[in-house]
Amino acid sequence: MNQRARWLAIRLFLILLCAPGMAVLVRAQAIVNDVSQLNPIRVRQVLAPTSLEEIVAIVRSQTGPISIGGGRYSMGGQTATDGAVQIDMRQFKRVLSFSKERKEITVEAGITWRSLQEYIDPYDLSVQIMQTYDNFTVGGALSVNAHGRYAGQGPIVLSVASIRLVLADGQIVTASSDNNSELFYGAIGGYGALGVIVEATLRLTDNVHVERQSIVMPLAAYRAYFNKAVRGNADVIFHNADIYPTAYDTIRVSSYVKTAKAVTVKSRLSDAHADYSRERRVMGIIADWPGGKWVRQHIVDPWLFRGQCVEWRNYEASYDVNSLEPASRAKSTYVLQEYFVPMGRLEAFVPKMAEVLNRHHVNAINVSIRYARPDPGTLLAWARSEVFSYVLYYKQGTSDEDRREVGVWTRELIAAAIEQGGTYYLPYQIWATPVQFRAAYPGADRLFDLKRRVDPTDKFRNRLWDAYYRPAAQ
Repeated sequence: MNQRARWLAIRLFLILLCAPGMAVLVRAQAIVNDVSQLNPIRVRQVLAPTSLEEIVAIVRSQTGPISIGGGRYSMGGQTATDGAVQIDMRQFKRVLSFSKERKEITVEAGITWRSLQEYIDPYDLSVQIMQTYDNFTVGGALSVNAHGRYAGQGPIVLSVASIRLVLADGQIVTASSDNNSELFYGAIGGYGALGVIVEATLRLTDNVHVERQSIVMPLAAYRAYFNKAVRGNADVIFHNADIYPTAYDTIRVSSYVKTAKAVTVKSRLSDAHADYSRERRVMGIIADWPGGKWVRQHIVDPWLFRGQCVEWRNYEASYDVNSLEPASRAKSTYVLQEYFVPMGRLEAFVPKMAEVLNRHHVNAINVSIRYARPDPGTLLAWARSEVFSYVLYYKQGTSDEDRREVGVWTRELIAAAIEQGGTYYLPYQIWATPVQFRAAYPGADRLFDLKRRVDPTDKFRNRLWDAYYRPAAQ
């Protein structure tokens, strides 16, 4: 060990043991997994920093590999790799600055969206763009360039004013669309390839009342309806359409529209400690009972969407992922996939998707259609034009045979999306061939060229980049 490396190791040791007010939790030879429980990965140790100085010291002291974890809601090993030091960001979670007047907030990347919502709600402000569930960390959402049901929005990068990033040499860089833009557009949606996103400045918007409007229609009527009633309508805040399996020809269209009406749901945020046992029982019926899909379409959903519902925007944005958590994931598990296809190709893609799912007897619970505006320039953009996304929620077994079968039909769906000029989402199980990955993400070469410049020793790694990235030395 040379003198500089020895000094960095000593410095890290002192930080871990002696620094007042700083607590880095250390677990050696840990198994880390994600919410699906399909990807146990043995890492060398897990470090949970509470300060920027600790993160810099960790990065500088390691020769690699380093991986970065947040809420661990990705489903394919995107937060770890074998033998890595994993930086667990969940204790790095402060609000750093806030301006009600500018509608802007700066946070550490390990903060959850729920904590952020609780901070801004008393000021009648709301997150501009986020995913449907608020348990995730901000840094994790930026790393996957998440999106949600926001009708006039798209990828989360559209709401990000700037980020701070710790690079492989420990340098701290501020990046935005105007300053260090290549790093900005590479790190957001870059799945930890370039460094550690440590801070983010996010644009906020007003917390308003929204009224639910829900109707059932044939899938064939949806695109015309969307163009007339939703696209370009600034009063529509949330919107999605759920396709009912196994016919995949009927949808429930739900919009939450800005209104001056009084709320019928008094809570400003959902209950963070709610009991979801009833929802889990219903999910079990839908997934496993004969006729369960029919029960959902004709009994459960009509009951759920009955009557008038007026909520705060923040309430509708504060879903809890625990509502989806089954009693056990040992023998079977619930998993997500997602595909993005240009809007005009809906009628071509959905029948092909339905054919693949039915031919392989996939236990699909739901396919939700969402809309996204074009991405402004991230290197791994999943919305290179206006797209509909198709969020597939399904149940699978955990045996090796079950997993292999999922790989077969997943590659078929990826091929179908690419054939229609679309792509697939990267936070999920890593089944795409290298050829499919390159076809779906033509900007990968630019990201990899940038990684070779700022991370020449391939320090930042995870299962995703183990599959598709090869350093120049190799």
